[in-house]
Amino acid sequence: MAKKLYVGNLPYSIDDEALHQHFAQFGAVDSAKVIMDRETGRSKGFGFVEMAEDSAADQAIEKGNGIELNGRAINVSEARPQAPREGGPRRGGFGGGRGAGGPRGGGFSNRGPR
Repeated sequence: MAKKLYVGNLPYSIDDEALHQHFAQFGAVDSAKVIMDRETGRSKGFGFVEMAEDSAADQAIEKGNGIELNGRAINVSEARPQAPREGGPRRGGFGGGRGAGGPRGGGFSNRGPR
């Protein structure tokens, strides 16, 4: 059975392939994903690795936690299930609110002088 690992304190230079190669030394890797910031496209400094065998995942946690990778001591632990988010499903778009020149003013209006 596959086991998913959380990998924290990753150097920002690490990509999915480098993460995959690093964990392959412990056993077969099903997937490796560095989490990226949507706005900047830069790594958030953590990722997830899914190991094919539980024994390989346990070895990766034991031997990989605290090991230096490109100058940073990484944290490796078993991933926890994602907690449900508050407020229901996310909705896109912008919030409501008043447009410019609403009842309280506060914006530009093309209505002319008051």
